[in-house]
Amino acid sequence: MFLQKRILLVSCFLLGLIQLQAQQKHVFSFDKTQFMLDGKPFRIISGEMHPARIPKEYWRHRIQMAKAMGCNTIAAYFFWNYHEIKEGVFDFKTGNRNIAEFIKICQEEGMWVMARPGPYVCAEWDWGGLPTYLLKIPDIKIRCMDDRYMAALKRYVTAISKELKPLLCNNGGPIILTQVENEYGSYANDKVYLKTLKKLWEQNGITGPFYTADGPTDFMLDAGNVEGAAIGLDSGSNDENFDAATKHNPNVPAFSSETYPGWLTHWKENWQRPDTNGLKKEIEYLLKNNRSFNLYVIHGGTNFGFTAGANAFSPTQFQPDITSYDYDAPINEQGNATPKYYMLRNLISKYVSYKIPDVPAPIKTITIAPIQLSAISAVWKELPQPIASPQPKPMEYYNQNQGLILYRTKLIGHKSGTLTITEPHDFAMVFIDGKLIDTIHRDGGRWSIKIPRSDSKDPQLDILVEGMGHINFAQYMIDRKGITDRVTLNGMTLMDWQTYLLPMDEKTVAAIKPKYPEGLQNGVFYKGNFNLTETGDTYFDMSKYSRGIVYVNGHNLGRYWNVGPQQRLYCPAGWLKKGANDIVVFDLLQNTAASVEGKKELE
Repeated sequence: MFLQKRILLVSCFLLGLIQLQAQQKHVFSFDKTQFMLDGKPFRIISGEMHPARIPKEYWRHRIQMAKAMGCNTIAAYFFWNYHEIKEGVFDFKTGNRNIAEFIKICQEEGMWVMARPGPYVCAEWDWGGLPTYLLKIPDIKIRCMDDRYMAALKRYVTAISKELKPLLCNNGGPIILTQVENEYGSYANDKVYLKTLKKLWEQNGITGPFYTADGPTDFMLDAGNVEGAAIGLDSGSNDENFDAATKHNPNVPAFSSETYPGWLTHWKENWQRPDTNGLKKEIEYLLKNNRSFNLYVIHGGTNFGFTAGANAFSPTQFQPDITSYDYDAPINEQGNATPKYYMLRNLISKYVSYKIPDVPAPIKTITIAPIQLSAISAVWKELPQPIASPQPKPMEYYNQNQGLILYRTKLIGHKSGTLTITEPHDFAMVFIDGKLIDTIHRDGGRWSIKIPRSDSKDPQLDILVEGMGHINFAQYMIDRKGITDRVTLNGMTLMDWQTYLLPMDEKTVAAIKPKYPEGLQNGVFYKGNFNLTETGDTYFDMSKYSRGIVYVNGHNLGRYWNVGPQQRLYCPAGWLKKGANDIVVFDLLQNTAASVEGKKELE
């Protein structure tokens, strides 16, 4: 009994110490050359991760992993469109959206935080974090003083500031730096916008210190930096980069705000695996020269659902990002330390005075025996009521973000010939009287196909379009999904369309009931059931399927596509359960069922 009381007293004492430490206020500042914490020089060694991409139950583990690699800070993007769940409605409390809890866990683990709240983030995230309801406005201009954009932005800044303000270090929290905007010098030069945005943060209680992040070139730094904000370099790799920052503003410190230990991967590419020797050289430079830096990313996580973005650097280019955000990061998608992790841990340990903790134990993984799936329905049997319109309109005009959209009309006048879609965003399947004629990919600008003659008097034309993530970087970000302008046949504009909205949301897919199997083709739902005696993380191997989406126990794991390089989709243990489980696979192209199984690794 005495021992139990003693343990209880010690526990209460330790809890009190933690709470006292959490309430302690700090002053983070900077002079011309360095950052300071409570008046003493402080070097930021940061690892970036994004709470939206990590299962909430693993937040603490990933933060502990970063600390065990030698980091003292966590940088985190917060995605505007992830928190404004519909126009004017914000969610900062449920599941992965509880950013205050994420930040508090960082503090409990003895880590400082660099907040990156956008409003624009890039991040290979759908539309760079901006809310796609803005695309309902035909002439919307983003990341500038457009009144419509600014009205939405002010609403977001007001909402997220309420979450961040109590967690600033001068209020007893762990946030030491807040980013004003992101890589603005790569996009535009509206300095009035940047100054207005910084003032808006301040008016909502985010008192700084602030920083910006831009490429280390004169024109990017000139267009992207804000007076009084520290200069982040994406990346700062050598003296030339830091000299450029000093030349731009000698009165604030510069640091490498994004040092890249890995890189992003698009569909159809090989896995991006940057040279580790180059990374080691860069980190040694930063450490030897007492530079602060942030590893983008130390852990990437996963683009669950439809959150992956895309790139484009010409009007007809389109490069959608894969579902995995493994990024070849030091901590892989499933949370394990890689050889790169141990190299960096060893390197950092030579330059820091604080004790680096032991590496946490890995998260349990399991394999799952092959699960035989069978067809239960097709998209053609799940059509909602159509919406009439003279010409096709994109998804966003109907308050739909991604998924599928079906356009249907009758061919009157021309019945065959050259069909042109302007523009197909992002993958279109063209049917005549229910028969698949051809497919059109957005990338490359080849948007015309041949329509054969038909025996029908007025053939039915169906165009099923899949959206694959809004462009998240550079000049082609005004990116609507579906058909963005018109469809012509031999130059004649086709009119009188019926539009069917198919957002492919988790609730709707979970409610699908088995239909009669006749005619199940080109857009088939397959379902299977499996039992587990234990749970753990797994990767569902989709190599026997073609192109589509996977749902496990109602959770959208994301997209798969047999062009690669990704063939396996990550499923965290928390989305599985002991006993009965189900998996639904929606495949656009495959008309025969196949099995899937669970593997322990991404490859």
